[in-house]
Order: sequence, then C-alpha cells, then structure tokens
Amino acid sequence: MTNAMQVQLVETAAAETWGDKALISFAENGATIHAIEAAGGPLVAAQRAARRLDGMGVPAVKLVGDGWDLESRWAFRAGYFNPTRDNSLDWGTDDATELKELEAREKAARWVREITNGTPEDVSPQVLAQSAADLLQELAPDAVSYRIIAGDDLLKEEFVGIHNVGRGSVRPPAMLQLDYNPAGDDSAPVDTCLVGKGITFDSGGYSLKPSAGMATMKSDMGGAAMVTGGLALAIARGELNKRVRLYLCCAENLVSGHAFKLGDIIRYKNGVTAEILNTDAEGRLVLADGLIAASEQEPRWILDAATLTGAAKVAVGRDYNSVLSFEDETAQKVLDAASAENEKAWRLPLEKFHLEQTPSGFADIANVGADGTPGASTAAAFLARFVREEGRGWVHMDLSGSYQPGAGDLWAQGAKGHGLRTIARFLQKS
Repeated sequence: MTNAMQVQLVETAAAETWGDKALISFAENGATIHAIEAAGGPLVAAQRAARRLDGMGVPAVKLVGDGWDLESRWAFRAGYFNPTRDNSLDWGTDDATELKELEAREKAARWVREITNGTPEDVSPQVLAQSAADLLQELAPDAVSYRIIAGDDLLKEEFVGIHNVGRGSVRPPAMLQLDYNPAGDDSAPVDTCLVGKGITFDSGGYSLKPSAGMATMKSDMGGAAMVTGGLALAIARGELNKRVRLYLCCAENLVSGHAFKLGDIIRYKNGVTAEILNTDAEGRLVLADGLIAASEQEPRWILDAATLTGAAKVAVGRDYNSVLSFEDETAQKVLDAASAENEKAWRLPLEKFHLEQTPSGFADIANVGADGTPGASTAAAFLARFVREEGRGWVHMDLSGSYQPGAGDLWAQGAKGHGLRTIARFLQKS
C-alpha cells in the first residue's frame, strides 16, 4: 500500500488557516484528524473523517501515529466502508491482539453489510440461509452442523408462519437451523438461542408498500444477518465455549395468486392462532416459528433480532437499536453489552398488558395492535406468545439502527453492521 494516504489522529485543533472547527487538515505527507470536543471525541471524529475521505475518493489509507487505539481504528473503518468501492485500509498496528480483534470484526461486519446490501434477486431465502451456514462453518468446521428446511417441508415440521409468508413467491421460504457445539457433545445443554428475521424482500404483500417504502426492503433480512454476524464474531474471537443454536426465518413477502391474505388465520405449532390483519406485519409471523423452535431447546437465553417496526425508528431514530424484554435483568444484559462495545441501544417499554393489545374476533391474537397502541411494544408482545412462559429469559432487538437509507456523515448508504458486536458480547459474557 505504498500510495496510501497516511492519516494520523490528534486531540488538538488544526492551525487557524483551516478554521477553528476543522475536522481534517492536510499536508504533503497526508492528513490529520483533529478530535477536538467540537468534533465529538476521537471515535466520532475518526468515523466522520473517514466518511469525508471516502467522499473525496481516497482509495487507500494507512493509519499512522500514536493517537490511534483499537476503538478509534475500528471507528475509522466503519466510516471508510463503501458498498461500491473496496477501499484499502492499513490498520497501522503490529499488536497481535489488536489485529486479531480487528480482523474478526472486519470479517463479521463485512459479511453482514454485503449480504444485506445484496440485491433481492441475488439473495433469495435459501441463498441467505446457505451463506450464513457457510460463514459459520468456515469459522468452526468441527463445531458447526446445520440443516435447511425449505418449501413444503416447512409444513411437515409445522413451521407455518415462514411458509405462509413465503408462499406467494416462486422462490421457496426456508429455515436455517444451525448448531454451534464446541464440546461436540450431543447431550450438552444449549446456552443461548438466536433467532433472526430473514425477509429477503418485503413488498408488503397485499398490504402493499408504496415505492418509497419498498425501495430499501432488501434490508428486511437485517435481523438474520445480525444474529449470524454476532455469532460469527463471538466464534472468531475464540472465546465462545457455550453451545448456541441459530434459527434464521427466511422468506420473500410477495404478491401472487397464492400469497397469504388479510383475514387468513395461521395456527402455530404451539396452538396459538393469529389472524392476519396486515400482510406487511409479516416479520413477527416468521419469527414466531423460530421462537417456538428455540423455546423447545430450553436454553438459558433467547435473543431475537429483526428490522421489525417503523415505530421503533420513530422512537429512537437510526442511531440506536431498540431493546425490549419483560425482564429488567435480561434487557440490561443487552444494554450493558452494547455499551461495552461502543454501540448504541435503548430500551423501549414492554409490559404484560401489551399482550392484550393485539385482539382478534376470530383468533387468539391479530398480527397488528389495536388502534392507538404502541407499535414496537405490541409487535414484541406478539412475539412473546411464542416464547416459553410468554417471555422467560427472552430479549427482542428491534434493529432501528442497522441500515442507512442514504449516506450520512458517519455511515455509507446501506447496512451498517451496528448491533453485531452487542450480540457477540451478549453471547460471550451472559
């Protein structure tokens, strides 16, 4: 990388000629990022500066000087990622521990961003499931086994939510069931189950989205990508000695003569019936199958992740992921994991009375809440109906901050990978 721009990070202001709030100054030998208070501190300054350098078309960077540490290097990388150009970055460190961690994050985050940014034509339900399995098996070939259940085989195993949502597409829905078992002991207890929403394209079904709302719906599999990436990072760090099962619930939500319709009723494996009042509230329908399967394993923890509701984005914007659980301690474990990994997460309310806010005149529950009820909370309450004891040891992440619809000052357009480090730490430390 002989032609790479050399970039250093300092906590002093630029020379007056650059202005008193300058983020970057330039010299013949490269650039200096000025992480002064007005720039938001070293991590924000590094990421914002990386976006600006990418915007200038700088194709290669080497981080130099004593101002960099593990987190600021990673913040720069987060901003320097470009989905249309493979920018080259020299981390600028020989520290083996730092390099191992940076490379582990890079592998997991790159997969999450690239699979989420992939076109709906290229990333079908089965492609998503297989790609996730391939990533994890590459990282731990002796510890990972899996199966993919697709098409009408889902009905044979009573995974009716995934099948109903996906039956409108000519490309079959699929469920990935993956077992990470580092001890190789079939009788070993399952510590944690991860469940991810993998809607590879969401038209809204018969509750059709407008074009503006549909344009980013290749990203509706962000939950499946995020739990896979979190597990991948935990494995790559070499610190995960617990048994983990992963369930990806994958489908395309399309319109056809065979698509599910408003007024349909789905009877799930656990006996709960759900009336369809909005086919655009499909994520919770597929996650229900994964949560039932996870609950059957009786793990200590169940964590699901999904780009589930617009209501969560209204509540916290796109900088935070939302966390919901009936249990204070369980929610706090995720919030603590996010804080320790320099990711942003915020708890939204979930109470037992939210279970009663999805009434149906024809089934046990409807797939949307009654008028005037909180969308993120009622969506989570719907999911709780499919968790053992309506929520024991369970936490739901509504991934409000996982995707950037347009380039900003911190992130390129597209998937961000924001949340995978939280999930990895939750797996390692809980």
